[in-house]
Amino acid sequence: MPIEIVCKIKFAEEDAKPKEKEAGDEQSLLGAAQGAAAPRDLATFASTSTLHGLGRACGPGPHGLRRTLWALALLTSLAAFLYQAAGLARGYLTRPHLVVMDPAAPAPVAGFPAVTLCNINRFRHSALSDADIFHLANLTGLPPKDRDGHRAAGLRYPEPDMVDILNRTGHQLADMLKSCNFSGHHCSASNFSVVYTRYGKCYTFNADPQSSLPSRAGGMGSGLEIMLDIQQEEYLPIWRETNETSFEAGIRVQIHSQEEPPYIHQLGFGVSPGFQTFVSCQEQRLTYLPQPWGNCRAESGLREPELQGYSAYSVSACRLRCEKEAVLQRCHCRMVHMPGNETICPPNIYIECADHTLDSLGGGSGGPCFCPTPCNLTRYGKEISMVRIPNRGSARYLARKYNRNETYIRENFLVLDVFFEALTSEAMEQRAAYGLSALLGDLGGQMGLFIGASILTLLEILDYIYEVSWDRLKRAWRRPKTPLRTSTGGISTLGLQELKEQSPCPSRGCAEGGGASSLLPNHHHPHGPPGSLFEDFAC
Repeated sequence: MPIEIVCKIKFAEEDAKPKEKEAGDEQSLLGAAQGAAAPRDLATFASTSTLHGLGRACGPGPHGLRRTLWALALLTSLAAFLYQAAGLARGYLTRPHLVVMDPAAPAPVAGFPAVTLCNINRFRHSALSDADIFHLANLTGLPPKDRDGHRAAGLRYPEPDMVDILNRTGHQLADMLKSCNFSGHHCSASNFSVVYTRYGKCYTFNADPQSSLPSRAGGMGSGLEIMLDIQQEEYLPIWRETNETSFEAGIRVQIHSQEEPPYIHQLGFGVSPGFQTFVSCQEQRLTYLPQPWGNCRAESGLREPELQGYSAYSVSACRLRCEKEAVLQRCHCRMVHMPGNETICPPNIYIECADHTLDSLGGGSGGPCFCPTPCNLTRYGKEISMVRIPNRGSARYLARKYNRNETYIRENFLVLDVFFEALTSEAMEQRAAYGLSALLGDLGGQMGLFIGASILTLLEILDYIYEVSWDRLKRAWRRPKTPLRTSTGGISTLGLQELKEQSPCPSRGCAEGGGASSLLPNHHHPHGPPGSLFEDFAC
């Protein structure tokens, strides 16, 4: 039969108080742990949530047809909201934009643009030497000849200098320019800067961006007016056609800002002899959107030039750089009008390299060369009109003035008049048609219409999910420990085996004089001095 021994232990007064305090602290901690608030169930949360319909569908109460209908209505409204939200998100991700045109107020002064002009004929026939004709045979189509006028078989000339050939044989502005006026003031060839293009030696008026000339009024007579002699008698005869052969007579003109180089063979317009051409300009300031709304190139903000050889980025400069890279890869040299310090291509392969530049300008962002439009661009809109010159009376006058006949005047003289229509600029700005604020406003309206929710409602749902998840996580990680003994107040329950293990001597091996012959000590006499740990021990 198992024996159970109940021991009553009475502690001293001095030791009882700390023990009672420790027990009280332990009880308070246990009470606090047991008294932690349990997470709310779904019904309680639904009854207090601000989401419309959730309390009627999931709140406390009996389940029936009414609650089923409310749940169905809530799910239908939620599905409708998600469908509308997906449509709004798709519309936002397409990045729609619109163009806003805003005419600016008239200004007292407007910066005049740069005007570049080139004679369509690249080389003057009378300025070509035999060596030039020999070296430029592939470019001009003229047959090489020796000094006796016979075609040379083994004739050799020194290596050519393409820059020197263009400077010597190109049309000189001092010979072509017959009159020049800007805003009522006389100008001359010294007001033009030499620039090289695909047409050879060209000239730019008002090229310096640091000292740009202003225009103080609009209309004819307030801009640039020049009279030119295109010198058709100097045009090269055509022996055979090449890719550079030209059948036209006149000049090519490009109106551009000072920050971009001329790209006249692509962006220029023609002016014919025998006519006075009026070009009415209007400044247009364009602002494009960068990614993800558009494909414009934003300014880097670096002090170094973005393209080598140019002070600022422009589409023309980017295309010229692409052409240069293509020519360097193919011919290991560059053309005269391309920037850089590389070796200039010799004339015998000039036309071959010039043809290869056209292959480098593939269209689109996947082409060999992609030149995005800058986000801030200034261009000049043009309206061109012309009248025939000279009339009969002025033809005789001009013939006498310049010692030419009337036929020469009609076939070689032209007048170019470039002016501002008005001192107003036209601003065209690309703007986002559907931005983030509009998307949030539409989403809020759809959310309020279908489910009556707001941002705070979503926070309520997230807070409830966090509360439930955290409680389950704590329960999963907490493992309760089974106590070895239980104690209630001053009564302890001990097993017999435990007493045997705790006994200082075997049950039958102690001497009687020591008081340990029996299993338990004598409890009729106090053990130890007064005030010790035990005053009485009773079993």
